[in-house]
Amino acid sequence: MAELKVGIIGIGNMGTAHAKNLAAGQVKGAELVAVCDINQQRLDWAAENLAQQVKLYSEAAELLNYAELEAVIIATPHYDHPPLAIAAFKKGLHVLTEKPAGVYTKAVREMNKAALAAGKTFAIMYNQRTRPIYQKVKDLVSSGELGDLKRINWIIDWYRPQSYYDNGGWRATWQGEGGGVLLNQDPHQLDLWQWICGMPIRIRAFAAEGKYHQIEVEDDVTAYFEYENGATGVLVTSTGIAPETNRLEITGTKGKIIVEAEKLIFKRLRISEPEFNNTFKGGFGKPECWQIEIPTTDTGAEHLKILNNWVAAIQQGTKLIAPGEEGIKGLTISNAIHLSAWNDDWVEIPYSEDLFYQKLQTKIANSSFEKKTTESRTFSVEGTF
Repeated sequence: MAELKVGIIGIGNMGTAHAKNLAAGQVKGAELVAVCDINQQRLDWAAENLAQQVKLYSEAAELLNYAELEAVIIATPHYDHPPLAIAAFKKGLHVLTEKPAGVYTKAVREMNKAALAAGKTFAIMYNQRTRPIYQKVKDLVSSGELGDLKRINWIIDWYRPQSYYDNGGWRATWQGEGGGVLLNQDPHQLDLWQWICGMPIRIRAFAAEGKYHQIEVEDDVTAYFEYENGATGVLVTSTGIAPETNRLEITGTKGKIIVEAEKLIFKRLRISEPEFNNTFKGGFGKPECWQIEIPTTDTGAEHLKILNNWVAAIQQGTKLIAPGEEGIKGLTISNAIHLSAWNDDWVEIPYSEDLFYQKLQTKIANSSFEKKTTESRTFSVEGTF
């Protein structure tokens, strides 16, 4: 089987990592044939470090017109993901996009429609779905081992100093990034949340903008979720808390799962809580609980697993670990959190995508930061902007 000819749009941090993996032959059945970046320094790096036959482009439209290209990886700032993917699908290319799927679901929905119309393989870099610890959590929930969901709590901190934000002109701006901790740090957690527990039906959230940093977007969020069956959830996330916490608790009628410090603990009830509640005749009491540490082995190479899975799906029909169309789900939660905080009210899901877009445009227009540069729209594709 001939090797799949792959191009990369955006060779910043993640794009460079993907280029190195492809160049080193770590992605079975794939060959890197072209890269694109508007930053000449990154193209100079590519010329020095990649094979001589790899084509170098400064415009995405030129790369997408390269006749030999069969598939493309999109590793650009967030706003560019949907329009670049749509342009690639129109060229008949397979697509793998970095997370998040985009900034607002209205654009991502159009991307998903283009993917369906093209009939090409579409994946998203939700590499944390490959982690054995989260795969086991999903298995425990999906199989019914945990019973019916009652409560989900996730505290996830990503400490970032002010210098982190000062080093990137497009970061932490409404125009450049479209959000803060929700759009930059949390896409994986929001994806895992819905992948494991499903989608909530409404959200009430509070998102403080520039609480701990001199930035215009949110750096501290608390969100409350409600589910159709009555289950609830609380997400607490920030880039201003040190030391950091990363603790996920999922409680069901048959016990509780705790994920923290790379350990998976299952506090399993011998009989379900509803059964105990209905049958116990004493005063004080609680169901017998067995604490089990479930072994999982972190095999690493998460990004490579997604890359190899994408190529195998194209060439052999292998089932995708992270279908690109599912990127809209975590983004829906993110958008709903923002909209709830902006309106200081509950947000039902589905919500008005037009309203969210209008609110986002107001945020961009009222930006007080002098970062409204072309960095917010780094790549242009004819007919998409």
